[in-house]
Amino acid sequence: MNIVINAIAFAADKHRNQRRKDADASPYINHPIALADVLANEGDIEDEDVLVAAILHDTIEDTETTLSELAEQFGHTVAGIVLEVTDDKSLPKGERKRLQVEHASHISGQAKLVKLADKICNLRDISGSPPADWTAERKREYFDWAKAVVDGLRGVSPTLERIFDEAYEARPVTA
Repeated sequence: MNIVINAIAFAADKHRNQRRKDADASPYINHPIALADVLANEGDIEDEDVLVAAILHDTIEDTETTLSELAEQFGHTVAGIVLEVTDDKSLPKGERKRLQVEHASHISGQAKLVKLADKICNLRDISGSPPADWTAERKREYFDWAKAVVDGLRGVSPTLERIFDEAYEARPVTA
């Protein structure tokens, strides 16, 4: 339990000045905590490395955190999981999205769980409190892209996959 609390404190510090893109500009830390909550309390995932990696999943991608920093504080397994779900921000957004779809079936089972929880939380956020400037079409495109990613993750957790499918069913419909 102590490492999970340490990861929350670490992520809260790293993301302290970040906000989500929703209309309320929610504190960013709510997102990684939501992933851990989905994994532990809806998916019955007890793997501590997965829960810690979920909390830290955006630290390399969205903060100044390094892989070696994560490895030193949380171990090589956690750092490896985080690295597997980290996009290369030097690439254009479209290429990063394409690579997520392409790589989904090739990442570890632990990384698949984190990625699956991330997509569940993102769909729920877009349904409940979307970015203010997103059109219905952009929301639909995100939902369909997230489904393409999750299709490559299938087989890792029937429970989480069902939860994703339920979130996907709430997608915006065409006019």
